[in-house]
Amino acid sequence: MDQYGVALAISGAILAALLAGIGSARGVGMVGEAAAGVLAEDPSKFSKVLILQLLPGTQGLYGLLTAVLLLSQIGVLGGEVIPLTFSQGIQYFMAAMPIALVGLFSAIYQGRTAVAGVGIVAKKPDQNGKAITLAAMVETYAILALLVSVLTIFSLK
Repeated sequence: MDQYGVALAISGAILAALLAGIGSARGVGMVGEAAAGVLAEDPSKFSKVLILQLLPGTQGLYGLLTAVLLLSQIGVLGGEVIPLTFSQGIQYFMAAMPIALVGLFSAIYQGRTAVAGVGIVAKKPDQNGKAITLAAMVETYAILALLVSVLTIFSLK
């Protein structure tokens, strides 16, 4: 078995979870900081700002899902590791990159958009739906990246 192929595939899975998770942690953290300021003034807005804080966390879940699917596909989880050539390892590695990179950046930008949404909620709580919609638009690209990664992983033999 070519250990480099397996190592490359596992590295792709790790980066999918790691980078998307870092982006989510950063995004959720930024929104939490902004939300804390609003809650110091008006604790009744907790549920509205909590929804905004949760939004950038999804990219980390997408990265984790991609990592689990990739590791399952190559037999690392729940089975015997499938021998992979160097070329196959590169293919699996590259399959994980869309959600790794888009997850990292979209979570940060979604966090920034959600921070602006927290400002909307602070001044006009009745406009919370608009703030959520603005932040959710960034999510579209993370979902597309997840789709590309998953479809690519399942298409590899």
